[in-house]
Amino acid sequence: MKLDDITSKAGKFPKHKRLGRGTGSGQGKTSGRGTKGRGARAGASFRWGYEGGSNPIIARSPKRGFNNFHFRVEYQPVNLSDLEQFASGSTVDAAALKKAHLIGDATQPVKILGNGTLTKSLTVVASCFSKSAAAKIAAAGGKADGPIPALVKEAALAKKAEIAAAKKAADDAKKAADAAAKALEAESKAAKPKKGKDEAKPKKSESDKA
Repeated sequence: MKLDDITSKAGKFPKHKRLGRGTGSGQGKTSGRGTKGRGARAGASFRWGYEGGSNPIIARSPKRGFNNFHFRVEYQPVNLSDLEQFASGSTVDAAALKKAHLIGDATQPVKILGNGTLTKSLTVVASCFSKSAAAKIAAAGGKADGPIPALVKEAALAKKAEIAAAKKAADDAKKAADAAAKALEAESKAAKPKKGKDEAKPKKSESDKA
């Protein structure tokens, strides 16, 4: 079939909308663009939500509460009982979990939960572990390779307390050294003889007078 074989009724010559041809075009004097302004010009475009310069509705609507949608971390949960299908002594990471159809995306963070029991010794690599899951993996002779929120928090608090104690000890030692220096300076000043204003001057001898 060729283009010249198409009949006019089938759309060989489609009717175009005539714009900018005055009132006789059927689109009115302004060709359906309204009267003046940005929309009446060629190449005009408007971003989503633009309301002609007025305050948009998303800004006018009231907002309450806290929302961490933009910065929260979404974990892919995997129960401990699901790891029983892996051979003992193997390493279970995101790629292995994806291959076993336990997660949907190997590039997204994974969290191991403590639901169920584990009887095999596995090295589990994940983005996060629950405290019970880490304890059960260790009890089975395996290893949890990744951060454990509760343990990490406890370790961070212990480290912070250790740093604070060391800083306090250093401050106390500095204060003690300053006090000892001041005491030594006061003692040296007290031991040094002072010259009084009424101290008798040495008398000149006869030879000096001559």
